[in-house]
Amino acid sequence: MKGGENFKVIPEFWNDMNNSSTGELLEGLAIDFGMLGICMHFSPEQDSFTYFIGIEKGAHGLPQGLEVEEIPSSTWAVFDVTGAMPDAIQDMTKKIHAEWFPATGYQHAGTPEMEVYLPQEISPNSAGYRTQIWIPVVKK
Repeated sequence: MKGGENFKVIPEFWNDMNNSSTGELLEGLAIDFGMLGICMHFSPEQDSFTYFIGIEKGAHGLPQGLEVEEIPSSTWAVFDVTGAMPDAIQDMTKKIHAEWFPATGYQHAGTPEMEVYLPQEISPNSAGYRTQIWIPVVKK
């Protein structure tokens, strides 16, 4: 994805996934972290990255057609987000990059970052929906 189109394309991707048999399969296999949105393969020169939807791999086998992507160990800045999706997570993402990074001594580590959609009995469209953004960071 390039230049901000992620704020349109990613919610469409989630909608497609949530209405598919793959989405149901992943939800059934999800453990502690629930569903994950993973941003990786960053290309600053092209202002682009790749986005995956997945789960934490547990002891279960990997269903056919799915693949494993290993997330390296990192120092994480974790941001709690509460509110209806996708607006709440998009607003927090913008604040992290526009306000938090410039105000701290940290920069993005360039490794995968995660949106953690915690298991809960509430609609993602609810004002009380909880999620987290995990950003890998290093000192400047």
